[in-house]
Amino acid sequence: MKLYNYFRSSASFRVRIALELKGLGYEYLPVHLVKGEHRQEPYTAVSASQLVPALQTDEGELLSQSMAIIEYLDETHPEPALLPRDALGRARVRALAQLVACEIHPLNNLRVLKYLTRELKVDEAAKNAWYRHWVRDGLEKFEQELARLPAGTYCWGETPTLADCCLVPQIFNGKRFDVDFSGLPRTMAAFEACMRHPAFQKAQPSSCPDNEG
Repeated sequence: MKLYNYFRSSASFRVRIALELKGLGYEYLPVHLVKGEHRQEPYTAVSASQLVPALQTDEGELLSQSMAIIEYLDETHPEPALLPRDALGRARVRALAQLVACEIHPLNNLRVLKYLTRELKVDEAAKNAWYRHWVRDGLEKFEQELARLPAGTYCWGETPTLADCCLVPQIFNGKRFDVDFSGLPRTMAAFEACMRHPAFQKAQPSSCPDNEG
């Protein structure tokens, strides 16, 4: 498999975690978002949406969108499972994952931050305040959802799931912008448990070949 990604992309980070959790080898192909490589050939021939990540399967098929890629990996390589076996459990985990991927992340995507500064002329301090507000707001809701679930080492139970694949990159990005993580005990406990897991360590940005520090 080939993974087109950017070391700082949280969506790419999610997929790297899933690949490491499943012990799947892949070729790392960097696409530099800040330099605009995602909008240029040859990547536009790979991704119609011009977004990362993109996964080329062993059969040569191209897949986009991190959540779809991770579920494809889970279906084609079922062990270890990233979603619970029961329908209710799968719905709970997907809800947690989507709270990050659909509610928090889109408001703070690089495209959005660039639009705020370039087109709307928002200054750096205001842009960072925007970022911190929406990440903190989303994580507070994430914590409230976790509080309704049975306690476990990770977001759901005793093994990492799709929810953890989404949470960890969001926390990483939040740390870059000095987001306040206080008062989020279940959320941060899950994050710390993940960071003790070898798969999460191998997948983090500092381990990527295109890491810039």
